[in-house]
Amino acid sequence: MELIALLVLPVLTGLLCLVTRSPRTWERLNLLVFGVLALLAFALGADVLAHGPVTALAGFLRADALSALVIGFTAFVALVCAIYAVGYFRHDLRAGRITPAQLRRYYVLTPLFVGVMLLVPLADNLGVMWVAAEGTTLASVLLVTFYNQKTSFEAGWKYIIIGSVGISLALFGTVLTYYSAVGVLGADTQHGMNWSVLVVIAGEFDPKAMRLAFILVLLGYGTKAGLAPMHTWKPDAYAEAPVPTAALLGAGFINCAFYGIVRFDVLAEKCLGHDFPGQLLAGFGLASILVAAPFVLAQRNFRRLLAYSSIEHAGIMVAALGFGGRLGALGAMLHMCFHAVTKPLMFFCAGNVQQHFGTPYFWKIRGVIRTLPWTAGLFLLATLAVTGTPPFSLFQSEFTALSAALAADRGWAALLFLAGVVTIFAGFLVHMTKLNLGLPRAGAPARAAECPWKLTAMSLVAAVVVILGVWLPGPLYQLIQQTTRIIGGAS
Repeated sequence: MELIALLVLPVLTGLLCLVTRSPRTWERLNLLVFGVLALLAFALGADVLAHGPVTALAGFLRADALSALVIGFTAFVALVCAIYAVGYFRHDLRAGRITPAQLRRYYVLTPLFVGVMLLVPLADNLGVMWVAAEGTTLASVLLVTFYNQKTSFEAGWKYIIIGSVGISLALFGTVLTYYSAVGVLGADTQHGMNWSVLVVIAGEFDPKAMRLAFILVLLGYGTKAGLAPMHTWKPDAYAEAPVPTAALLGAGFINCAFYGIVRFDVLAEKCLGHDFPGQLLAGFGLASILVAAPFVLAQRNFRRLLAYSSIEHAGIMVAALGFGGRLGALGAMLHMCFHAVTKPLMFFCAGNVQQHFGTPYFWKIRGVIRTLPWTAGLFLLATLAVTGTPPFSLFQSEFTALSAALAADRGWAALLFLAGVVTIFAGFLVHMTKLNLGLPRAGAPARAAECPWKLTAMSLVAAVVVILGVWLPGPLYQLIQQTTRIIGGAS
């Protein structure tokens, strides 16, 4: 029942927000449903640990350890975004930046967006998973264009065009995967697109068809993840979308896209061995890190800076997966989890600064710590965490990924990986130090009381970031270990 509830509750919430008129009701409905989803996700993880994969609707829905991780962190990001959104949109309403009609659009579409995101890891059928991935674009494009400005519509247009082209390639890859399996499926064609069926016989797939299928799938889901060179939609979408939506895209949906890549990588490696998919993954991952680095150094807009940070982190996940071995799988899964809990804090702090100063440009803002002391302090903490500074958790995952490259005897890849990560660390540190420290510019807004709703969301995320830096809960680590075994080919 919990698998069905994870999908039904967000849809019902969106419909209820559509037929009600009170902004307070919309806020409460979203807070309630995302709180319940977080509890259901926690219960699902416990069930998977205790009993193995959980199924529903005659196997149409299926959740193993990998699914449970993606669902759990998606639910966490959705909950903290719902808390932050209360204060964020109340500020926009008071400032006259949005209307009640726009606010209703947000509270109707966001649960639907989260619902289709949850369907991606719950669908055992690869075709249904593709439909869910495409559904995320349709559910979120009106959120990207939320502010009804020219730049917002340009960002939404780029988002839907590039995303649709990418996901079309993923569809062709999905069809070719089925084609490569037709000869060995036998009589079980009813479930022939189910990943749990295909993974058992993947070693017998047609290798030529599977090779092309994996290239197309990597391009398709890589576009959704923001891998270079398919990343160009991200800076515009992240800069123009409301902060809670940008956080859902940057910390929630990126995991769903990576999930699709992982599922097909398992099939490809069983059919083709590690070398071919591994080289592709490592190549795209390293390219993404290296493409992000100069843009981070030269960036003038801190909302767009977060987009290039997400491009880098998507690259780290994919590169770690490509390096292979137990260390590669472990590094990829750790990074996926740690990035999901860290990145929302960056978005929330950036949203506070943009709302207070009325601009997202670095050169217009100095001395945030004197006007928004809590936000500035958490911004600096988040900067250290998201750039992988010890002892924060992303340092552990990045070090594990680097170790995987060295263990695979990929010295040049390790060197490029390290050069890109260090360059991005330096760029972030310079930008964020100038933004947060020092004296405010002449004419800067005066110090103001910080919103309790926003601070609650930020403090919750910061607490998790700090805790994971020093302690990884046993059940979470067990799920990650089970996921590394799945990547190794175990169903």
